[in-house]
Amino acid sequence: MDAKAINILLVEDDDVDVMNVRRAFKRSNITNPLYIAGNGLEALDMLKGVAGEAPEVPEHRRLILLDLNMPKMGGIEFLKELRSIPSLRPTPVIVLTTSNQDQDRVEAYNLNVAGYILKPVTFGNFAEVMAALNKYWTLCEMP
Repeated sequence: MDAKAINILLVEDDDVDVMNVRRAFKRSNITNPLYIAGNGLEALDMLKGVAGEAPEVPEHRRLILLDLNMPKMGGIEFLKELRSIPSLRPTPVIVLTTSNQDQDRVEAYNLNVAGYILKPVTFGNFAEVMAALNKYWTLCEMP
């Protein structure tokens, strides 16, 4: 595996959105490992390496793409928990959501997200967003 590859954890409960992310990655030749969690609880287990059915996300070079509206544990609750765990606190998170609520945006930024992006309506726009994100995280220096 490429030592510069970024392990991306997509925390998303909508199967259509997961499929769109996969298609957008393929269209833009994004080859980073992609891990999928259906809610915040599952994502935390994957990040902590808790034994279960979901694969563990490698400890280094992680990036989280986070939806806010999910069952069991929503995005804001997940962020609060993530930021409370010293080993996970520095993990960069980009919110990718349909929520255009000012309160969600403010709360997310208060929890140190790297960005807040509204999900585009069309697949073409969605693919453009993924390509732009790929360019960004390729340029960023990550531990």
